[in-house]
Amino acid sequence: MNNNPLLQPYNTAPFSKIENKHFLPAISKLIEETKAEIDAITSNSEAPTFKNTVEALENTGEKLERATSIFFNLNSAETNDEIQKIAQEISPMLTEFSNDMLLNVALFERLKTVYNQKDTLNLSEEQQMLLDKKYKAFSRNGANLSEEKKTELRKIDTELSKLKLTFGENVLAETNKFELHITNEEELSGLPDGVIEAAAQTAEEKGKDGWVFTLDYPSYVPFLTYADNRELRKKMAIAFGAKGFHNDDLDNQQNVLQIATLRHKRANLLGYKSHAHFVLEERMAETPEKVKSFLNELLEKAKPAAQKEFDELTAFAKKIDGIDHLEKWDGAYYSEKLKQELFNLDDEKLKPYFELKNVINGVFTVAEKLYGLHFEEVQNIDKYHADVKTYEVKDDEGELVAIFYADFHPRAGKRNGAWMTSYKPQQIKDGKNDRPHISIVCNFTKPTASKPSLLTFNEVTTLFHEFGHALHGMLANTHYPSLSGTSVYWDFVELPSQILENWCYEKETLELFATHYKTGEVIPMEYVEKIKDSATFLEGMATLRQLSFGMLDMAWHGSDPSGIKDVKAFEVAAFDDIQLYPDVKENCMSTSFSHIFQGGYSAGYYSYKWAEVLDADAFALFKQEGIFNKKVADRFKGFVLSQGGTMDPMELYIKFRGQEPDPEALLKRAGLL
Repeated sequence: MNNNPLLQPYNTAPFSKIENKHFLPAISKLIEETKAEIDAITSNSEAPTFKNTVEALENTGEKLERATSIFFNLNSAETNDEIQKIAQEISPMLTEFSNDMLLNVALFERLKTVYNQKDTLNLSEEQQMLLDKKYKAFSRNGANLSEEKKTELRKIDTELSKLKLTFGENVLAETNKFELHITNEEELSGLPDGVIEAAAQTAEEKGKDGWVFTLDYPSYVPFLTYADNRELRKKMAIAFGAKGFHNDDLDNQQNVLQIATLRHKRANLLGYKSHAHFVLEERMAETPEKVKSFLNELLEKAKPAAQKEFDELTAFAKKIDGIDHLEKWDGAYYSEKLKQELFNLDDEKLKPYFELKNVINGVFTVAEKLYGLHFEEVQNIDKYHADVKTYEVKDDEGELVAIFYADFHPRAGKRNGAWMTSYKPQQIKDGKNDRPHISIVCNFTKPTASKPSLLTFNEVTTLFHEFGHALHGMLANTHYPSLSGTSVYWDFVELPSQILENWCYEKETLELFATHYKTGEVIPMEYVEKIKDSATFLEGMATLRQLSFGMLDMAWHGSDPSGIKDVKAFEVAAFDDIQLYPDVKENCMSTSFSHIFQGGYSAGYYSYKWAEVLDADAFALFKQEGIFNKKVADRFKGFVLSQGGTMDPMELYIKFRGQEPDPEALLKRAGLL
C-alpha cells in the first residue's frame, strides 16, 4: 500500500508508475477513506450548516474521484483484458459506495435541514445551485424510499453498472475481431493512395501480405466512401452494423433489453413514469413530450428535403452505374461521387491541406485569438501511451490555465469515436484556484511511411468539436468541482463543442492553418468557397439520420420496455417513419449504440440537435460582429465557458446572447428553410 502511486500525493496522473495491480487496492482504500469523511459529517454534533454539511460533502472523495477517473479513462483509451476484468470488480464497488452515500439517512437528514432553511441562509447563486444539486442527487436517487425499496434500488444499480461495462466490452471486441483481408490489387479500385498505404501498414503489423481494412473509423469510413467494389462495401457495412448482433458470446441483445428494463424499473421505483421522465427533469428540455415535439418539428422540416435528396442520389446512382435501389453501403460512395460532380471537391483534394500537426496549431490559434490562451507542448508530464501529447496552457499573463492531454490515433485497446474527459477538475478552494487537467481522445488517420497524418474535413471538424469541450473544461472558473467545466445539463454540454465547429468553415480560420503539407501553399480560395457551398450538401438526409438516433433513444427510454421481446423488430418499428434506405436484416443499431447503452446519453441523444439550435443562434452573433470579435468572445467565455453548472443554462445563454435561442437560425444554416 505504501508504494501504491495512486495513494501518494501527485499533481498530474503518475501513469508510468501505475501498474494494473495498483487499481483495486487503491480504489478500495480510497472508498474507505471517503466513507470516513462522510462519517465525520454525520457524526458532527453541531447543527447542520451550509459549510459543515453541504460544502463538507462537496469536499469528500477528491482522491477517490481522481483515481477512478484515471482508471476509467484508461479503460476507454488503453484497455486490455486485465483492465476490463478489474473494471468488472471496481464498477459494482463504486455503485455500492455511491448508493451507501445517497441512501445514508443521517446524511440526508442533515442535508434536508439545510435545504429547508435555504431562503434564510443568504447564499450566493453558486451556493444555492450546489445545495439544490446535492439535495436532488439524494432525493432523485432514493433517499426518500423505504428500506425495502432502497435495497431493490441498490440491486438494480449494481446490475446496471455491470451490464453497461459488458455492453461496451462486447462492442470493442466485435470492432477488433473483424478484418477485411485483401490480396487481389484489383479489389482496391477507387481507394485513394493514402488509404491503401495505411491498409498495407495494418496488414504488415498483423503479419499478413496485401492489405487489411478494419472497423476503426479511419479505415472503415474511407472504404465505404471510395471502394468501387460494391460487394466488399456491403461486407464491410454489414460487419459494422452487426456488432453485438450475432447470437454468440459477444451478443448484446439481452444486455440492451436488460439495461432498458432495469432503467425503467428504477425510474418507477423513484416515482417517475419512465427513464426519460427521470432523466429529463434535470435537462433544459424538461419532459419527454417536449423532446418528442422538438424532434417532430425538425422532422417535419427535414423529411421533405431528405426525401428529395435521396431521390436525387438514387437517380444519380442509376445514371452512372445502373443501380435501381440504393442500399446503406451505397450512401457514402454515391454521395461522394455526386459531391465531386456538383462541387468538384473531395477529401483527397483537401487532405494535403489538413496535416494533423497544422490543424492542432490552428485550433490553438483560434483559442488564442478568442480567449488569450497559449499552448506549449511539454515532455515532463507523464503519459499512458507514446502517442499522447501533453501541453501546458497559459493565459496572456503567463499564468497556468490547464494541463492538456491529446491522444489522436486508433489502437487495439482504444474504443472507436472521439471524446473529451478530465483527470482533475477545476475548483477554488481556500483562496487558491486549482486548475484542471483536461484530455481529448480521437481516432484519426495515422501517419504512414510516406505521409504525415492528413485529416479528412470531417476529422478536422471532429477535432474542433472535442476541443470545444476541452475549452469548456479548461476555462472553468467556479468554486465547486461538481459545478465546474462540463458539469452542466446534458443538452447544454454540446453548445461549446458544436459552436467551435463553425470556425472550420470560415476563410479567416482556414487561412491560419490549412497549408499544403509539401509546398506550404495556403488552401486555395476556390476550395474554401466550395467547403462553404457544400456545407449543407445532403443536410436533409444528415438531419434525418440524427433525428432517427434521437427517436430510437426515446423509444427505448420513453415508455415501459418490459413487453419488448425482439430488439431488432422494436428498432425497425421505431425507425418506421424515418428510414430512407431499406433495412438490412443482418444489422441492428441498438446492439452497438454505445452512446445510450454505455455512455451518458440515455434519453439524451436529442441533445446534439437541441445544442445545434443553441450553437447556430450563438454563432450568428459572432458572424454579425466578427468571428474573432473580442467582446463577443469575452461574453461567451464569461457567461458560458467559465460558469459550468453554477446557474440555469437558459439564464446563462440569455446573459450571453441577450435573447432566447431562435430555432430558425439552425434551419437557415442547414438550408432547410
